[in-house]
Amino acid sequence: MTNFRALWWIALVFTLFMLYTEWTHFVAQKAQGNAPVEVASSAPVSSGDVPKTPVIQSASNTDLPVAPAQATDVQTQPSEQRVQVSTDLFNIALDTKGADLRYASLKDYAVSHDDANPFTLMSDKAPYLFVAQSGFVSQAGVPSPTHHDIFSTEKTEYRLAEGSSELRVPFVWEKDGVRIEKTYVFHRGSYLVSIENKVTNNSPQPWQASVYQQLVRNNYDPTSSFFLPTYTGGVLYDETNKFEKVTFDAMKKQVVSRDADHGWLGMMQHYFVAALIPNAAVKAHYYSKVLDDNRYVLGMVLPEISVAPGASAETSVSLYVGPKHQDVLAKVAPGLELTADYGVLAFIAKPMFWLLETLHSLVQPISGVWSWGWAIILLTMLLKGAFYKLSAAGYKSMANLRKLAPRLQHLKDNYGHDKMLFQQKMMELYKTEKINPLGGCLPIFVQIPVFLALYWVLLEAVELRMTPFLWLNDLSHYDPFFILPILMGVTMVIQQKLNPPPTDPMQEKVMKFLPYIFTLTFLFMPSGLVLYWVVNNGLSILQQWYITRQIEAQDKPPAHHHSN
Repeated sequence: MTNFRALWWIALVFTLFMLYTEWTHFVAQKAQGNAPVEVASSAPVSSGDVPKTPVIQSASNTDLPVAPAQATDVQTQPSEQRVQVSTDLFNIALDTKGADLRYASLKDYAVSHDDANPFTLMSDKAPYLFVAQSGFVSQAGVPSPTHHDIFSTEKTEYRLAEGSSELRVPFVWEKDGVRIEKTYVFHRGSYLVSIENKVTNNSPQPWQASVYQQLVRNNYDPTSSFFLPTYTGGVLYDETNKFEKVTFDAMKKQVVSRDADHGWLGMMQHYFVAALIPNAAVKAHYYSKVLDDNRYVLGMVLPEISVAPGASAETSVSLYVGPKHQDVLAKVAPGLELTADYGVLAFIAKPMFWLLETLHSLVQPISGVWSWGWAIILLTMLLKGAFYKLSAAGYKSMANLRKLAPRLQHLKDNYGHDKMLFQQKMMELYKTEKINPLGGCLPIFVQIPVFLALYWVLLEAVELRMTPFLWLNDLSHYDPFFILPILMGVTMVIQQKLNPPPTDPMQEKVMKFLPYIFTLTFLFMPSGLVLYWVVNNGLSILQQWYITRQIEAQDKPPAHHHSN
């Protein structure tokens, strides 16, 4: 039983850690930055956050923004003029300083059930900072704007008209005969925004410069705590390195400076992502920089544009600002769907999410808004069916151990004073009866990766955000009445009653205590996950009871029929 004791202590430590994790998540601040967009606060600006030269062929630290001499306070840098944009999906605030995107809220996603305001994904209002900037870098003397320069615009408010498929919001900068028009193009029904740059060179000299695009954010995240197991930070993708997280801590230790083909960059957080994607298969230079006040820059410099006198040229990139809908992201750019972060168990989680989504589509016509809850229940039943044979072998082992309980107790009474001898006698008994004492653990160990993969699916799937089921108002949130966690604790107690009693007093105490620990742990876990666990436990109880009843019936003497 030494192995059993170690197993339960490991389970106890893990459970206590999960309890602390979920508790810190529960008490974390939930406030969103919902201030009106007309508040005149600006993204931090300084000459140090502009790339110096766009060297695409060879990367070096000189290509990167240089840290400013002094920190720039968000509140002390007023914007020039706000341009409000309203589409079917967005509330957007652009600024004439740099023609930057300073604010983006998503109309289809409320902050919470208690706050119906649109969810704010990007903002320049302290303490939350997350903005998109762009500009041009060139050799000295070549007229080109950075995100510090002032653009002009015809209107300060734009709205996507009924029946229109797109909305164009142009900004213009002119100097020394060079005219640059930066236009944001919003498309109906899409979170993908096109950023077009048209350069018209009316000067007598050739014009040469490179477009840079960058995302800037700080490490403030009001929806997470230190131990919340979701990722907030940078991400890069290219054909060579594939999907790569660039944490804020990693940016502090080593800057990103590399050239890559067919790439993109982004800043991601729970459920949502903002990503910059070049519209052409070009070799871009990717860079990062850490500025003062915990400001992190992740950007790209595109290949140089050359425009002859009297000529013009155009270039564009796409900016995705929205939810992590995996099927949508996969069509936007290769690897972008990986921002739905399943970690090392993605190879299990991806097909599991596909199956969950398929089940949802099948039951939705019948169950409506409750379809995701029923999909979880059906997925649980399918998984239980897949593991039925394996579980049956484990339950048979447990049932046989249950039959041996009186004999094990007899051994304990006779040899309990000598642990070595007791272990020896117990193993001899197992050998005689041809019972594997660890057989009941195998189904548990096999299901652990599945359980963890499903945990990440339910945690990362934005489709489940604020989805109701029965009394639950959000399958991605904890049960407000704690009914499911309590039911789960009850099912664990019932399962223990069906298992053989432990021979080790310490193990027995731990096992009796575990249902309460797990109940407390699951109080603050996503209710969709607890729903899975309750249904799984219920099915396990039925299967274990049936198998135990069969094995116990084998030992009963056959009934004798007496004739008169």
